[in-house]
Amino acid sequence: MPDKITPCLWYDLGQAKPAAEFYMSLGLPDSRIDSAFASPSDNPSSRQGDELVVEFTLAGRSYVGLNGGPQFPQSEAVSFMIHTDDQAETDRLWDAIVGAGGQESQCGWCKDRWGVNWQITPKRLMAFYADPNPARAKAAFEAMMTMKKIDIAALEAAADAAG
Repeated sequence: MPDKITPCLWYDLGQAKPAAEFYMSLGLPDSRIDSAFASPSDNPSSRQGDELVVEFTLAGRSYVGLNGGPQFPQSEAVSFMIHTDDQAETDRLWDAIVGAGGQESQCGWCKDRWGVNWQITPKRLMAFYADPNPARAKAAFEAMMTMKKIDIAALEAAADAAG
């Protein structure tokens, strides 16, 4: 893996590869499963020969999935933000994650079936934060605060109504 720092995601036993395979199905460019390694000996979470780690690349970034067991579940303290180009991409990714056993949350956040948190964030939303008109930025932000999946047209309408 070429990255100097690689995030390691902890999964329940046997779930690292299914999670990585699901992430590959999201259709993000430069994504692949790179390798998988078996445990060289028994350990507190698995037996020798059980799949221990899965190395994968998602949108050009390296990750390790560790089959560590149920002791440390994911939390909202770490999330992955995907910057989307338009509503179609926002809908496709949101629907893929939530529709495959995930959960909706607020403000563009959702959780996959393994508990990993995602922010499906249109680039247009981020542009509103930098809008030189503070009333437009505030209106778009306040509209976003009422949403689960981000609706770009509704953000635009709120900002336009504010001036």
